[in-house]
Amino acid sequence: MKPSASTTGTVIHEVFCRAYERGERPALVDLRGGHVYGYRSLVTEVTRAASGLVRRGARRDQVVGVHVSTTGTQTVALHTVLAAGGVAAPVDPGLGADEVATLLRECDARMLITTPDLAETAIAAADGSRVRQVVSLGPALDTIDFRGLLVLEPTALPALDAKRQDALVLSGGRRLTHADLLARMAELDVPVGLTESDVVLSTWSPGNGRDLPALVGLAVSKGALIVAAGCGDLPGTSYDFGVTVLTGPGGTLERVG
Repeated sequence: MKPSASTTGTVIHEVFCRAYERGERPALVDLRGGHVYGYRSLVTEVTRAASGLVRRGARRDQVVGVHVSTTGTQTVALHTVLAAGGVAAPVDPGLGADEVATLLRECDARMLITTPDLAETAIAAADGSRVRQVVSLGPALDTIDFRGLLVLEPTALPALDAKRQDALVLSGGRRLTHADLLARMAELDVPVGLTESDVVLSTWSPGNGRDLPALVGLAVSKGALIVAAGCGDLPGTSYDFGVTVLTGPGGTLERVG
């Protein structure tokens, strides 16, 4: 069964509106995490997990911390939160538990999504904040397994107003609506004009900013392939994947070749 999409004009709709028809063509190759995400499986996982969050009592506008270590896991976690009507708070994975707890308190997060390698820090941070549920993208002690969200009975996802609904809350308290995040996606696209034939090599790491979520959203919405890699293996990776667009400093994209 084709998963339901969110309201027209939201990040979820604009990013994933054509994902299902693209089938299992790769959307994201996460070299750091060792995963390949196909278009159809990605949108299916996001919408099913979002439904699971709603089933577990997630409310519209609820802030959810996203404390993960790779581009792929950030993509799944962040879009799951948005599809459920929540507000994602990206957290730098390099921060310690006290720093993470401070950020979670500042944005009044009540849930935290993490990865097994960061789970110990996430649990400690949750204890120092108002977070009551820690969800892990993989088995980890004292967490809720993300996979459990996928098997709950499906329920309707909320209809959202793209101009008013917050999508992200960043470090320092700045909030971006769905419309704001879509505007950043469009801004990134200006110098390159991504198409379905493009391969984007990203060296940006998950953090507490808007640029990586905007980049992934842009690439998926355009039908391009995004490859997330470390800085040390750029020459070989560029050759292996036929890279056409690179991420640059200061949140910029540049076309190569």
